[in-house]
Amino acid sequence: MNYRTLGKTGLQISEIGYGAWGIGKTAWIGASDDESIDALNRSIELGLNFIDTALGYGDGHSERLVGQVVKAHDKPIYVATKIPPINRQWPARDGVPVEEAFTAEHVISSTEQSLRNLGLDTIDVQQFHVWSDEWVGQGDWLEGIRKLKEQGKIRHFGVSINDHQPNNAIKLIESGLVDTVQVIYNIFDQSPEDQLLPACAEHNVGVIVRVSLDEGGLTGRITPDTTFSEGDFRNNYFRGDRKQQVYDRVQKIASDLDISMDNMPETALRYVLSQPAVSTVIPGMRSVRNVENNMRVGDGQGLTKEQVEKLKPHRWIRDFYRG
Repeated sequence: MNYRTLGKTGLQISEIGYGAWGIGKTAWIGASDDESIDALNRSIELGLNFIDTALGYGDGHSERLVGQVVKAHDKPIYVATKIPPINRQWPARDGVPVEEAFTAEHVISSTEQSLRNLGLDTIDVQQFHVWSDEWVGQGDWLEGIRKLKEQGKIRHFGVSINDHQPNNAIKLIESGLVDTVQVIYNIFDQSPEDQLLPACAEHNVGVIVRVSLDEGGLTGRITPDTTFSEGDFRNNYFRGDRKQQVYDRVQKIASDLDISMDNMPETALRYVLSQPAVSTVIPGMRSVRNVENNMRVGDGQGLTKEQVEKLKPHRWIRDFYRG
């Protein structure tokens, strides 16, 4: 496993991190706790040392599983979690005052709840689960962050940037107030390369990449006939003819790179890791098989320049979450 520095935090974290949304048992349907714990343990055995969860994943269920696993290991494992907005609006909407999403009181109480769920004394990276750059300089949320740092309850502060809105954190990055950002970045959504990643590199802000596999779309396993369990959010994400659209585009990627569909997950992860501004990528890995396949990618190799260039024309501007 290759390790990278998480920006100004100085933490040395594994290129492949663990995205723990899927083990929370809401939105993603089908996880079993035993399998989730096995997958987490196996990832740590293979060198993973960074896990990203959230208070909102299964109302703390994901955090409780993560804490159980982390406490069972002696070596350092860095945990990042997230504070849900008071108004429960994902993503943050324009014109909404920060007091409706994050106050100092809410930041502190949510963090203390996460610490109880995790069974830990300190959270390595505490993040806001949504963000709007309109909030820089507004409200008292920063006082809450500073108090938590002074008390040793959190070490570093970050934000999870709204879906497909990478430029909606540039002002925060330039303010120097944030240590990390989490962003959607993949072969389809290459937009962070335009402004966000250069800004993070300039200001030494760590970059945590989510949705690197496009909620499964870039694994090569989504076909027009794919079905999901009742209640799984992907029924909406891939509604209508979207599965066909994704399938056709992934077929074209495989053809252009002369790779098999089985190589798509590795190629998608390596594309993200070919960008030096990226600190880690956090795919969801609910099975030991997926852990073992994905962990092999964290070898510091990335893709060749030629392969990266061949993927540039596959940029696809769309938002399956809202559109």
